[in-house]
Amino acid sequence: MGQTLRHFTVLMLILTLAACGRGAGDDTPPEPGDRAVARVEGAPIWASDVKREAVAQGLIGEGEPLDVTSDLFRRVLDEVIDQKLLAREADRRGLADSPLAQRRLEATRERILGDMLVETTVNRAISDEAVQTLYQEQLRLARNSEEIRLRLIMSATREDADAVRGMLAAGANFEQLAMQRSTDEATRFSGGDLGYATLDVMPAVYAAALRDARAGDTVGPFEAEGGWAVLRVEDRRRETPPTLEQARPQIVRYLTYEEVRRLLEQLRGRAEVEVMLTGDPLAVPGAPEEPASAPAGLAADAQPPQSEDPA
Repeated sequence: MGQTLRHFTVLMLILTLAACGRGAGDDTPPEPGDRAVARVEGAPIWASDVKREAVAQGLIGEGEPLDVTSDLFRRVLDEVIDQKLLAREADRRGLADSPLAQRRLEATRERILGDMLVETTVNRAISDEAVQTLYQEQLRLARNSEEIRLRLIMSATREDADAVRGMLAAGANFEQLAMQRSTDEATRFSGGDLGYATLDVMPAVYAAALRDARAGDTVGPFEAEGGWAVLRVEDRRRETPPTLEQARPQIVRYLTYEEVRRLLEQLRGRAEVEVMLTGDPLAVPGAPEEPASAPAGLAADAQPPQSEDPA
């Protein structure tokens, strides 16, 4: 319920701000190519309003299209109409004029304007050139670790592991033996395949045993979590760095964080900010006061009066 009310407050403010400077019959689209999809008391609701609301609810992603003929568009449009009617009625009743409403509307206005400033600043700063530059810098600094592809046969005891090693030395196929003898259920039916990994993410006992192993070597047995391990090194290769497109989302997140941090640093540096907190807990407006002490004669451990025995 509280989340719904907060959402309504935000939308009411958006509708109020959108109406500022625009008459009820103003049919000038707020965005090029926009179209009016409904009217409430003569005021248009634009397709962009509905799409913005769908994005705010997480129904579509930023930049995703929303077909005006779809059921989703109609459902969100009905919600926008309902909320616009509620906002108008609240305004008619004078609810928007109360000090509490003004504070909440101002707080919501500040959040929206702050988000718009961040969005504008980030969009200007994050260009394809900036992404490419950081990507090349990360490639230059990358350690380019070596990856090792392994197969595993896990045994419950050292004796079983020694027997496995003996069968391998006699020419047994590692994959078939893994399917027949390995106790590791996660890899058994794939012939013990562990895939590629770097030494720094492996368990320490694996990394120590494999440090000098070459492709084609059989290593072990050695004691590990789950039993006694015998490994086969299938391949060793240099770790393949991510492509630009694979790395782009992470780079954009980093650049966004840095740009917002820099912006806030500048704003705090030239603003006068005074934080007035003490060690005392703050009273919450509207919180109930401590209950008064119980009247004399009503102690917490007082017993209810006993009925007199009938004469």
